[in-house]
Amino acid sequence: MPVISFAKNQAPITVEAGANLMKSLLEAGLPVASSCKGDGICAKCRVLIVTGAENLSQINPREQVLRDRLRIPREARISCQTGVLGDVTVDASYW
Repeated sequence: MPVISFAKNQAPITVEAGANLMKSLLEAGLPVASSCKGDGICAKCRVLIVTGAENLSQINPREQVLRDRLRIPREARISCQTGVLGDVTVDASYW
């Protein structure tokens, strides 16, 4: 089972393979910024991928549109549009 680790003082969490990153973070009690509640519209739920980007789902068309429009850097992902397939380390400015 994949492990989501954190760059800062959070305990790692274990999730099912393919779990949605945003939902997993929320279920673990971590705040995730969002005004669209995970509908892939606002992109506020973006997180920095410190390591393990290769262990995440591919960028889907909805995420790509947001990335292009908002010029989101390569090392960040829209958490509501991202599946966790393997171990990853993430960070967010508000944690």
